[in-house]
This record gives sequence, structure tokens and C-alpha cells, in this order.
Amino acid sequence: MSENSTPETVMLGEASGRLFRDAPRWNGLRTLAVGQFRSPSEAAGSALLCSVADRAAVEGFEAVIGPMDGDTWHAYRLVTESDGSAAFPLEPVSGATDAMAFAAAGFAPISRYVSARAQLPELDALQAPDVSEGIEVVAWDGRDAEALIGGIFDMSLSAFARNAFYKPITRAAFLDLYRPLLPMLDHRFILFAHAPGGEIVGFLFAYPNPMAAAAAPEIVIKTYASARRGVGRMLVASLNLRARRAGFTHAVHALMHVDNVSRERSVREGGEIFRRYALMGRRLVGNDGA
Repeated sequence: MSENSTPETVMLGEASGRLFRDAPRWNGLRTLAVGQFRSPSEAAGSALLCSVADRAAVEGFEAVIGPMDGDTWHAYRLVTESDGSAAFPLEPVSGATDAMAFAAAGFAPISRYVSARAQLPELDALQAPDVSEGIEVVAWDGRDAEALIGGIFDMSLSAFARNAFYKPITRAAFLDLYRPLLPMLDHRFILFAHAPGGEIVGFLFAYPNPMAAAAAPEIVIKTYASARRGVGRMLVASLNLRARRAGFTHAVHALMHVDNVSRERSVREGGEIFRRYALMGRRLVGNDGA
């Protein structure tokens, strides 16, 4: 069967999911992704996932990964460990037995992520970031949202191209993803780093967490990227200062790959892990696994 970019809904009993046949490859293997996974129990979920793996093998796929809605621009990952705190906006949410269902169906973690919470230093202990090579960190002015999203898109293409499971996306599709987020954006916490000539060399996307306790308001650092060494550190330092001035006491360092430099920075800032996640994968029979 030829690959189809239109996802297919599958159901088995009370469990369901969607199949994405144009998923990014895993270690060079032709890969099917299963996303939008829903199951009331470990047994029901495992049965569905085993059925999906059998179908994938018949269709010539060499591996199945999930949960992933087709690519890493959309929803992916499941929760493997949690302190029980409420999910923040844009965080993956899993059913109580999802991780067990994937494991029972022969899947294992192939990429791991964490979210951590750090207390922001008192305002008098925070300083504006050191500015090097004339780079200036400025906040979005709240105008021309389409241009804002376009700028983030341009930077994201180059910043994330080397990430595992990266798959290109069109500008139009990227705009469609971010337009629904515009009402929740606070322009004070969307930062850009500009080189002297005006070139964007980094961006940071953060937003308040409405699920945080009133006594400990949080800012969620969702994504940041830079094209020059040291710019990421400048962006985070600027965000911390702006957030403290706005009354936030904590920062959520969201959805970091365990091997990413952002995780190292989080540790230095006292970030304590409160949630762990994994992308799961299963090689199919005849391809070094079962």
C-alpha cells in the first residue's frame, strides 16, 4: 500500500487512535505513527496497538512510533511519571494506563523528555543579561501577529532541523497551528534577539500558566532557540527578569529533551522535575526486534 498523508482512524473495542503513514523515519526505518491514542484500560490499549503493529508490518512499515500526531510540530509523547499537578497549556496529557498499554504492546521509550519547575530569584538578585556583539533582546510589540508567527517559523526551520524525528512543515501549516494560540499570548513574554543588522538570531516563546496556584504564579518557557552561542542564555535571563517584575515567582522549563542543553540550564537554575515523558517505538518482526 502506498503511503497516505491523510490519517486513518482506527478502533478496537473502546480503544482508538489515528494512523499517520507519512511519519518521520526512526533510525532510517520506514515508520508509521499512531496518534490521538485513547484507551480505557491497559488491555484494551495494548490490543489496539498490537493490531496496529500487525497492520503496519503487512503494509511494509519497519517500525511504529507513538503517540505522535504525524510529526513533532503536532502533539506527541506520553506521560510516564508525574507529581500529580495539573497540566499546563500545550502539555501532553495521557490516560492513566497509556504508558502501560504501550509497554504491554512491545513498545519501549526511544526519546525521553522532562518538565521542571524552578523558583525565580528575588528581583534584586536578577540582572539584565549581558549583551554581546551588539545583540538586543526585545519583546514582541503585540502587533502584526502573522508576522510574529512567520518570524518564529523561519527561525524554527533552521534551529530544529537537526532534531530527532524532525520533519519539514509549510509556512501555511505552521500558521494554522499557532493562530489558535494568539488569544492566550502575552506579548511581554515573547522575546526576540536581534543582531545589529536586524537579523533575528534567537526567539523565546513563554506564557503564564493559568493552572498554577495563586500563591505561586508561574511562567511557562515553552520554546526557545538561537542561531548564535550564548543567545539562548540571554533570552532566558531576560525572560526571568521580565517575569519577576510582572509578579511571577516560578518558571516551568517545559518539555525538554533529557540530553538538550536546555536541561543543563534548568539544572543550574534549580529546576526540579515534576513530569517525565517518552516517545515510544517498536521495531517490527524481521527488523531487529519484535
